Amino acid sequence: MSLILVNSDEIVVGKPIPWALYDQSRNLLLNQGEQIRDDAHRETLLASGACHELLLEMPRDLEHADDSLFPAEDSPAGQAEAKATDRDFTFDDMKLKVEDRLQLEPPAQLTRERFTVKVIGFLRGASLLVSMPITANGLRLQLMEKEKLVMRSFSGQNAFGFACTIERICKIPYEYMHLSFPDNIQGIMIRKAPRVRTRIIAAVQDSKTGAEKQISALISDISANGVSLEARQTLGDKGDVINLAFRVQLHNIDAYLSLRGIIRAVFTVDPADHSKDALIRHGIEFQDMQANDSVILQSLIYQQMIENPHKLV
Repeated sequence: MSLILVNSDEIVVGKPIPWALYDQSRNLLLNQGEQIRDDAHRETLLASGACHELLLEMPRDLEHADDSLFPAEDSPAGQAEAKATDRDFTFDDMKLKVEDRLQLEPPAQLTRERFTVKVIGFLRGASLLVSMPITANGLRLQLMEKEKLVMRSFSGQNAFGFACTIERICKIPYEYMHLSFPDNIQGIMIRKAPRVRTRIIAAVQDSKTGAEKQISALISDISANGVSLEARQTLGDKGDVINLAFRVQLHNIDAYLSLRGIIRAVFTVDPADHSKDALIRHGIEFQDMQANDSVILQSLIYQQMIENPHKLV
C-alpha cells in the first residue's frame, strides 16, 4: 500500500471521507465513509500527517525536447553521452494514438512545471490536436497563441521530444489546442528496463535483525525491477530478504513505498572522496510487488526519464 498526505481541502467537516485515513505507520485512523466531526478533529488529522492510499491508473503507454530537447548533464562527459545517443525520428516513429499522453513544457517565463495532455487527433503536415493543460488547482494553464512549447513522449524503447507552436486555442465545444505539426523530432534509445540514477534515502530492515532495527541506506539507482542500495555496513548476504521503505515525490505528490526485495549482489564501492569510508553496494530485486506500487515506480522512472534523461544508467 502506497500512501500520500491528505491535502487540507480534501477533508471537510460533516462530510464522509472518500477513502480510509491512515497515519504514516499505516495504522487506521478513520474508515472510508466516516465523517469529520468538527474543526478540531480535522485539524488534529492534518497535524498528525494523515494519509490515504494513492490509487493510480496503469499508463496506456510508457509516459512520456533549443539544440537538444533532451538536456545533458552539466559535465562534459554527460554532454558527450547525451549527444551520442540523440537521434532524429519521424512522426510515425512515435506511434501516437488518440488519448495517448504527452508531456508539455510551457515557456520558461510562465512556469517551470511540466504538464500532461492527451492527444485528440492530428492532420498530417498541418496540426496536432491536444487537450489543454490543467494546473494542480484545476485551472487552465494560461497559454497564448504563437507561444512555443516542447512536447515529449515515450514509445517502445525510445523517448521522443519535439518543439512546436500553439497555432490556435479553441474553447468550443471544449478547450483544446492546435499545435504546429512536428517536423523535427529528436529521440534517445532506452533499454527495455530503464534504470535511473537517484539519491533517495531508504529505511531498511533485514531478515536477520527484523523490525526492531532499521538501517539507513541510499538508493543510488532504481528501475521497475529493483534498486542499488549503498550503505556503510552489509545489509545481508546474497539471497537474504529485506524490507525497504522510502518516500518519493511524483508530480508534486508525496508517496510512501514499503517494498520487499532479495539481495542479488553485494560488493564494495570506493568513494570519490578517499577520506571517507568505502560503501557497500547491494543489488536488490523486488519481490511480490503490489500492482499499485509497480505503477508508482514506473511513473517515477518515466518522470525522471522525461525531466532528467541524462540520469539514465
